[in-house]
Amino acid sequence: MFAPTKPWRRWHGRVNINQRRYALASAIAASGIPALVMSKGHVIDQVPELSLVVSGKVQELTKAKQAVAFLRRIKAWADIQKVYKSQRIRGGKGKMRNRRRIQHRGPLIVYHKDSGLRRAFRNIPGIDLLSVEKLNLLKFAPGGHVVRFFIRTDSAFQRMDKFFGSWKTPSTEKKGYTLPQPKMANTDLSRLLKSDQKDQKSHTSSTEEGCAS
Repeated sequence: MFAPTKPWRRWHGRVNINQRRYALASAIAASGIPALVMSKGHVIDQVPELSLVVSGKVQELTKAKQAVAFLRRIKAWADIQKVYKSQRIRGGKGKMRNRRRIQHRGPLIVYHKDSGLRRAFRNIPGIDLLSVEKLNLLKFAPGGHVVRFFIRTDSAFQRMDKFFGSWKTPSTEKKGYTLPQPKMANTDLSRLLKSDQKDQKSHTSSTEEGCAS
């Protein structure tokens, strides 16, 4: 047999904890930018805002029809319809390996306390459910690609604030962790290079150098 699988293969690679936290924070932050979310194929034209924070009463839903009514109310049902339309048979030999059907991803719902929520949403295709106590990077960035349309309850939102803190206040849950500060306040580099203030400053500097010489 050519190239047999070996038990000493390195199946997992260690990643520094700071890098993992940075990746998770980046994935969550990117999911608040509508243009990026739409570029991933999510249908959010009618969604009132991103990132979407809803009442904690959603955690008490127990029936699928209640979950569907909730998704229609927040204008997220169009994204579920996209998932229904995307369901198809996989091409290739994966059909023989228990990976027969494939579909697009739908919304991710992040909750704090499950009072029936998982039972209500479990049969709606495309939806993933995630506890705020066990945040998973691969749910926020499927396939390693950041950005996903996600909905969180208000209690989960407050809990995330304690997890990550802010640029000024450190996290109260993770010892000694503060969100990394961006190097640039304005990332529109082309606009900065063409700005009048930059031209004026460079002209002043060159004039001063000429006078000094």
